[in-house]
Amino acid sequence: MKKIAIIGATGLLGKPVAQRLLDAGFQVRIIARNVQKAKTLFPHADVVYGDLKDRTSLIKGLDGQDAVYLNIHIGPYAKKRGFIAETDGIMNLISAAKQAGIKRIAYLTSLVKDYQTESRFKWWIFDAKLKAVQLIKGAGVPYTIFLASSFMENFTKEGGFMNANNLNLVGQSDVKIHWISAADYAKQVCKSFQLLTDENREYIVQGPEAYTTQQALEIFRDHYQKKKLSIIKIPMYSLLLGSLLSTRIGYAYRLLYAKNHYREKFAAQFTWDELGKPTETIAEFTQRIQAL
Repeated sequence: MKKIAIIGATGLLGKPVAQRLLDAGFQVRIIARNVQKAKTLFPHADVVYGDLKDRTSLIKGLDGQDAVYLNIHIGPYAKKRGFIAETDGIMNLISAAKQAGIKRIAYLTSLVKDYQTESRFKWWIFDAKLKAVQLIKGAGVPYTIFLASSFMENFTKEGGFMNANNLNLVGQSDVKIHWISAADYAKQVCKSFQLLTDENREYIVQGPEAYTTQQALEIFRDHYQKKKLSIIKIPMYSLLLGSLLSTRIGYAYRLLYAKNHYREKFAAQFTWDELGKPTETIAEFTQRIQAL
């Protein structure tokens, strides 16, 4: 399996995966709405136009490819009754993949979405993510589903923890999270395409260290040297109040509530045995990104 199409390659988590596959010698085709942006990021990849809303563009984009990797998400301004990439888009993708003769669909989703199945917490976005997994499993095409914990890239991404000179810590939680870097995750995705043929696989994606969010932010702060950072604690109720006025804040409130309460357990040993153990620590990640 050498020809891999990627949808979502220009995103924070998609870029390391695409680059890793290119470096490993795969023939990578980027399917993107913004073709120029994708060509700038990946000058040595085949870049074509494609949109999950447009099944015809997906058929053209997937033509001649062996597999497709999906790195998509539902953003804070998505509407329940609008087009949803992880349900409507995946249905279009599955239809196009079958017509194009795709031999494997690989998909990144959230481990935290499972909080909904074990609690009274309900959120339509988690419903959509759960449905996406069901759609891919029922497609009749060999699949790889990556269920990821929390990525270290959230420390610095726009809309993540860092805001100017602050690291915003919302709520208080004793839940320990197995933080992983996108670079380590990309290695596992690459290995899966080298290893798998017609098997179905679900891989739990977790990093080598488990820390509460506060502990993780303290490590990041202590190793970050570009500027002095302070951890600012924000009560969860302040987001709850803000959610009454802002869709974006409401999205953040529900996501962080689930993250703060989901009792993540280590379950990645099978993934490590097949795809390799992640090695990058939070301290190493922090030092690496400052050297870029």
